Amino acid sequence: MATQPHSRKRVCYYYDSDIGNYYYGQGHPMKPHRIRMTHNLLLNYGLYRKMEIYRPHKATAEEMTKFHSDDYIRFLRSIRPDNMAEYNKQMQRFNVGEDCPVFDGLYEFCQLSAGGSVAAAVKLNKQASEICINWGGGLHHAKKSEASGFCYVNDIVLGILELLKYHQRVLYIDIDVHHGDGVEEAFYTTDRVMTVSFHKYGEYFPGTGDLRDIGAGKGKYYAVNIPLRDGMDDEAYESIFVPIISKVMETFQPSAVVLQCGADSLTGDRLGCFNLTVKGHGKCVEFVKKYNLPFMMVGGGGYTIRNVSRAWTYETSVALGVEIANELPYNDYFEYFGPDFKLHISPSNMANQNTPEYLEKIKTRLFENLRMLPHAPGVQVQAIPEDAINEESDSEDKVDKDERLPQKDLDKRIVPDNEFSDSEDEGEGGRRDNRSYKGRKRPRLDKTENKEGEDKPKEEVKSDKAPVEQETR
Repeated sequence: MATQPHSRKRVCYYYDSDIGNYYYGQGHPMKPHRIRMTHNLLLNYGLYRKMEIYRPHKATAEEMTKFHSDDYIRFLRSIRPDNMAEYNKQMQRFNVGEDCPVFDGLYEFCQLSAGGSVAAAVKLNKQASEICINWGGGLHHAKKSEASGFCYVNDIVLGILELLKYHQRVLYIDIDVHHGDGVEEAFYTTDRVMTVSFHKYGEYFPGTGDLRDIGAGKGKYYAVNIPLRDGMDDEAYESIFVPIISKVMETFQPSAVVLQCGADSLTGDRLGCFNLTVKGHGKCVEFVKKYNLPFMMVGGGGYTIRNVSRAWTYETSVALGVEIANELPYNDYFEYFGPDFKLHISPSNMANQNTPEYLEKIKTRLFENLRMLPHAPGVQVQAIPEDAINEESDSEDKVDKDERLPQKDLDKRIVPDNEFSDSEDEGEGGRRDNRSYKGRKRPRLDKTENKEGEDKPKEEVKSDKAPVEQETR
């Protein structure tokens, strides 16, 4: 399967302005606020003009139980910080409480995260886009009936299940510093999904992802694990990523790809131990994009939030095929990026414990495993199940395009380039204007700002909400 030179693709981006409000609790390393920071940065870079921005629907319990158990989703739906005492036994059973705390809006957070990935898969299936991005997704540790590693609902598995309705073979690639165990486990016995995970291994969460974990039954050799050591740098990462993904593409021949872009593999991450730069991390996106396959990009880990937003903004630009300046534009979180206020970061001087000999040994072993695969396995022809989301709406065809619509109707329509939603949240005196970030309370919401000299109507507002379309059911 040959790669093609860079070309501009139709890119869809999923974001809900509420996602940054959720708060795991004081001292918890997972901060959904990083998704809002990313969004604000790519708005100020002007990247919003080059892609379609959608507000995802909230995934329903029915959608989430396509993978998760009914009782687990029922539990997530009912648990709240003020009724935890009565759920004691269930909390232990479902592994909720410590790493995966109960917080206000937990279920809605899961709905938004999952809704974005399911909607992205539907969009790719309809061939309405070549690349779909959901930075609010990528929660790869969640299991069928268990929360794990800050993850409650596995949006990736739900997205892949949707892709499998139209695609014979789906490739999942994970560049988070932690092993993508929840996704691997979900597809461990099938030959229709190949999972490839590059991760730190050895006395490190979640403790899985050995080189010898290769799948089982029909899925034998369809789980590919690349166990790495501390200090992985850009050059070493590229030296193993490119040949392994090239061989996987050639052998497995997927018709769609999902890339989990966990940013905790960056240098200086609060929980990570690799030494990748934003450019090195982004090269993975660049390489996968060249295969010109339907491509879903999701978020994941990342606990030094200024670097997470740098990486995901840069990778959005890579997906769009446009270059952005290293000098950061002024944005609502500008002070986070001091003292240099640059997009790109430098590696530290930590030693890379992944020797060329060690990496060569891994490659050799994995190539032997990949040779065991039947070439491009097929699947029996069957009727295509119904899409998870019905994007068509009869009422939209009857709308007078010149008539001003209520907000709820506007939310259901694609907003053309350079247009923004009106909202009581925006502008001076709006709800956003009255909030500030103090101590460890919820992060402040974005202020708004009109920029002079941009080719857009005067009433447009640069806002955290951006041009969005509600994914309609």
